[in-house]
Amino acid sequence: MVSLSRVAAVTSSATLRLATFIFLRWIPGHHFPPLIFTSLVVYLTSLFSLRRPDTAERHHGSKGSQNTGRSVRTPAGGGVLKALLTGLPSPRSPWATRLTVLVNILLTLLTSDLLFHGVVFYPADDLAFSRIGYVSSTTANLLVREPDSSQLPLVVSYQETEQEDPSTWTEEGIIYALDETTDFTASVTLKNLKPSSHYRYSLSNNRTGSFVTAPLQRSKSANRLSFLTSSCMKPNFPYNPLSHPLRIEGIEKMTETVSKLPSWLRPAFMLFLGDFIYIDVPQRFGSSVSHYRSEYRRVYSSPSWYAQGDSPAIDLPWIHTLDDHEIENDWSKGNSTAPYPAAADPYIHYHVSVNPPIPATPFAKPENTTYFSFTNGPASFFMLDTRTYRSEPAQLDSTILGSAQLQSLLAYLSRPEPAEVRWKIVASSVPFTKNWHIGTTDTWGGFLNERRIVFEAMWHAERALGIRIILLSGDRHEFGATRFPDPAFNYTPAELLSDTAGEGLHEFSVGPLSMFYLPIRTYRQTDNEDVAVKYIPTGNTKYGLIDIEIRDESVLTASGKTAIVPSSILTYSLYVDSDVAWKYSISVPLPGYEDIVASAASVRHPRLLPGKVIEDNTETVGYDTQLRAVIGQVEEVGAQLISRVGDLVYRILDKA
Repeated sequence: MVSLSRVAAVTSSATLRLATFIFLRWIPGHHFPPLIFTSLVVYLTSLFSLRRPDTAERHHGSKGSQNTGRSVRTPAGGGVLKALLTGLPSPRSPWATRLTVLVNILLTLLTSDLLFHGVVFYPADDLAFSRIGYVSSTTANLLVREPDSSQLPLVVSYQETEQEDPSTWTEEGIIYALDETTDFTASVTLKNLKPSSHYRYSLSNNRTGSFVTAPLQRSKSANRLSFLTSSCMKPNFPYNPLSHPLRIEGIEKMTETVSKLPSWLRPAFMLFLGDFIYIDVPQRFGSSVSHYRSEYRRVYSSPSWYAQGDSPAIDLPWIHTLDDHEIENDWSKGNSTAPYPAAADPYIHYHVSVNPPIPATPFAKPENTTYFSFTNGPASFFMLDTRTYRSEPAQLDSTILGSAQLQSLLAYLSRPEPAEVRWKIVASSVPFTKNWHIGTTDTWGGFLNERRIVFEAMWHAERALGIRIILLSGDRHEFGATRFPDPAFNYTPAELLSDTAGEGLHEFSVGPLSMFYLPIRTYRQTDNEDVAVKYIPTGNTKYGLIDIEIRDESVLTASGKTAIVPSSILTYSLYVDSDVAWKYSISVPLPGYEDIVASAASVRHPRLLPGKVIEDNTETVGYDTQLRAVIGQVEEVGAQLISRVGDLVYRILDKA
């Protein structure tokens, strides 16, 4: 009969190994460390109780063999392989027993390393660094952190890169004091810069960096823009015990990719759409201001910011939106409930302080505005804050933006742009589409009434203003391209099929930059409102490169002839690790050429041509992909069932 100790040893060993693999390589959830540590205790206890009877049996067997002359045979199945695979002790091979115990202890130590190494050994209190945030045609926002008071006052200077004469340095200002109220940070705006020019800056504490100013509006160079977008990153994940605990591999891969691009395709900035830190992954160690600040410092202490030599990631301007893991998972409790005030403190000091300006019509006090708007070349941008002002989802009056931000967004969408600005780009930390069926209510899928109001304004703007609107988002650790056809046009069922390019608002949702991805499939089209264009879930590092340029677009007219339409063309290139996985192209005609589009065959929108796939390097869907999709649907049903059972239990308890 199998003993309880043997069952406990095998079960706890298997649980420990599986949970450790998932925790270190798949998803660093906070549920796993307690399970791993408990499994080790159960395993060692079971092992101890197993070895005691074995010892007694050997003594008894030895005595019996002397009396009967028979030898005692070791039971079958106590071999080396069984010990290594199951964790059970091997009477025939003590070294195998020691090795399997060592493996389980080592896995627990690796779990502890991921959990505590960065927190304990890298508080980053002495971090001194500088970075560039938002850059316009004549200004650049610079963030400085210097905790060493002996380095003060701090002189900030800049000069054009092509200038070598020391006398050409311009002193922008002097920072006389830095203290704990801002975590020793300060923002400085470099002013009176030339458009489309290369600059370097220098601080008196020997910190330096470089940047390029934006083009002057209406200039020839303002017809082109390239920038990056992604979301979600966590140092040293997937876990590698040989890596620096603060290494962010995705930043290194992205920077290497950028270094290989031709000069005309180099990105002007990174539009990072939230989850810059993970305060609650793998474990929340506190909710005070100091805890949140330390997470930002650890990320900025990563050696990956400086890994590329001549073109380090720290020199690329980064602008930021806020998402839940900078506060608390799936945050929807407003901006006054704890821990939001503590979480907002470092976000304001490290990101908001050097972000783009707030909208011209914020409909709120500037100090209470954490959404932003700016124009760069052929595109204007509106960066949403989908966390600070949101209410509980899935209610009739649910809001993801709040009244003031919604009014500001609607004003932005209805505003005519200068002739050279052909794109309005709206950035959201969470996806607009409801095609993700796990955690749907945390996205715009939990605020469908407000989404409809926004979409109606967007469809109207595309029909009336001669511009095109693009939606960018993150959060899901997967890539999904979705289009939202304008209901004003009667599209046929064939035009609304899943996995097809076509007309409508387009959303590109991408992540993570450096984090886990799920092996199950949770994105799929279920109606004609959200049409799936492309879904790529795999990859621990994913980011999009958006390039806008003016070139001719060929159009087949209703008469069967080919017409040329000078257009502003946006190309979205999805990178997985360091390789292009997929490319998609969308265009908008330049002023005066809209009539040619209206005469095009098989085009319903009077102004805008359908999008098209121009490169696809992804694998063909196989049985494994279909199986993962089924698993995702099972998980979706299970989550809904658990939620309903929970609601039922609460109702019963309320009546009790």
